[in-house]
Amino acid sequence: MNIFSSYSGKRAKVIPILQKVQLDFGYLPEDAMKKVAEFCGITESEVFGIASFYTQFRFVPLGKKQIAVCRGTACHVKGAPRILGELEKVLGIKEGETTRDLEYTLSSVACIGCCGLAPCITINKDVHGRLTPNVAAGLLSRKKQQITNSE
Repeated sequence: MNIFSSYSGKRAKVIPILQKVQLDFGYLPEDAMKKVAEFCGITESEVFGIASFYTQFRFVPLGKKQIAVCRGTACHVKGAPRILGELEKVLGIKEGETTRDLEYTLSSVACIGCCGLAPCITINKDVHGRLTPNVAAGLLSRKKQQITNSE
């Protein structure tokens, strides 16, 4: 792995190396973590322990479409939990998971900063506001249809 060329093989460099691996791959593949362990002279379980401690690290790739449900006060009061529940049902995954086809990742965020549009979600960088569970599900149906039509 060319990633190691700018680092010394010391335990203190594990986090920056893992950050670089994730930047390059989009997540931390198991074989890459094994190589990090070997390079830094620590066990694979130590590398996994370090990586799993920090929420910045992912062990599965993100979906092409990253959906973030706002859980800020305005969105929460106006129905964000119901929207999240509907999206989980439509996608067949729970918050924090990615669909098997790597098309969608569903998460929640503390605040999108669009309180006047509450409740809202983002799909990648696009904000969708004033949602109901049905409207949110409809957004996904349209996105899925666009994917099918482009294939």
